[in-house]
Amino acid sequence: MAHTIINSPDAPAPIGPYSQATMANGILYVSGQIPLDPQSGNLINASIEAETHQVMRNLRAILAEADMDFSNVLKCTIFVKDLNNFGRINETYGSYFISNPPARETVEVSRLPKDVSVEISCIAAK
Repeated sequence: MAHTIINSPDAPAPIGPYSQATMANGILYVSGQIPLDPQSGNLINASIEAETHQVMRNLRAILAEADMDFSNVLKCTIFVKDLNNFGRINETYGSYFISNPPARETVEVSRLPKDVSVEISCIAAK
């Protein structure tokens, strides 16, 4: 099956052997995004809300590169280091989905890349 690699200059470059996203048959699979500022390369970690906003901005940039937005998102996966932050992450994350939020799961993990507190991936469709 043919697929297209999607990379946005407005999202952080991958930190490993993967693409920001791939598109196949109108479905976009976006790799997990962490709170890296794409311009400075710095981690945004002043608060869990700041981390979550940066992750969502990174996802938005990749979606835009594929001519999509959050209304195209079918499913998200949220990885968190501390599920006690769920409410704060959820409130910030939810502000990006005005109506009809996607399916989702949230999973607590022991560690994330660069020791961030949150990582989010998504699947979207045109």
